[in-house]
Amino acid sequence: MKVTGPSGATSSQGSRPAKAAGGGFSLPASGGAAGPASAAATSSASSVAGVSALMALQGVEDATERRRRAIRRGGGLLDRLDELKLAMLNGQDGAPALERLARSLREERPEEADAGLKGVLDQIDLRAAVEMAKAEAARARA
Repeated sequence: MKVTGPSGATSSQGSRPAKAAGGGFSLPASGGAAGPASAAATSSASSVAGVSALMALQGVEDATERRRRAIRRGGGLLDRLDELKLAMLNGQDGAPALERLARSLREERPEEADAGLKGVLDQIDLRAAVEMAKAEAARARA
């Protein structure tokens, strides 16, 4: 069969003979109306189980995702510290930058198994906490 365009299909050969009755696809004979109903029940049960399994897998956080989140949080804290530094160097009010830093510092920190990354993140958290303490001390003096 050859498709030549929007007009439809044309047969390049003569019509083909029909296959013998036993050579094609056929459904097994079932004992009445119970066959399709049981197939539908099996289908819906397996789809529910499949959805449950997918939801369970989405809830599990692997080590690479925890590491990625920890690195993202550390990078965000460093960005907030840079914003604060630039605001202070430009003689601007650093209150908005301090608020963003405090908000980033309050974010939950994912547990990290890698000792090196944990050490770096501890140093970043400490530096952010020092900046917050310095800002509070300056506010108390004023």
